[in-house]
Amino acid sequence: MSLKDVKVNFLVDVATELFMSQSIQDVTIKDIAVAAQVGEATIYRYFGKKQTLVLQAAMKLQKIVSSDYFRLEEKATGYQKLEAFYMSYLNIFEHHRDYYKFIREFDLYMRVQDDMDSLSSYENSLDQFKNDFKKAYEVGLKDSSLKPQEDVEMFYFTTTHALLELCKKLSMKEVLSQDKTIEKTAEIKCLINLILNSINNK
Repeated sequence: MSLKDVKVNFLVDVATELFMSQSIQDVTIKDIAVAAQVGEATIYRYFGKKQTLVLQAAMKLQKIVSSDYFRLEEKATGYQKLEAFYMSYLNIFEHHRDYYKFIREFDLYMRVQDDMDSLSSYENSLDQFKNDFKKAYEVGLKDSSLKPQEDVEMFYFTTTHALLELCKKLSMKEVLSQDKTIEKTAEIKCLINLILNSINNK
């Protein structure tokens, strides 16, 4: 790893910590420079703009989440693989809830940016989750632990979007009184159970 890579990784780490502890919108290039004890010009030289740092932070967190939570056992049945896959969302909520807060802010922040083409590298990194899911479903069809789906990719996007949006909502401070009536992890478990019951080929 070159000296430049070390510096870039350090600045991404500093920025990520600030984005997680405060908010993406509120953190400025100056804030990052002060926390990293470098000049603002250094930040601009390596990243050009704040959007690039935000994107790098998102990719860093995605790699951590993938490594720490989305590990599917090789010898498990297809159903067991997908059970572990969906339960990873709950495990992240229980142990790394600030990740969902970051993703919610990331989505809102990136929507107002002019250069949406820069998202392609991040989007490509997310394909790993889809590919792992589809492979697990193929295993489940072969071992008869999963029901066939007309469109596995559609099922993946529909269920993961629903689960992700629920986790993002529950990671934020409650607004309505009804939001406080049900225990948050129980609500996530309920959605996961609905999904798993729809694919379990008992």
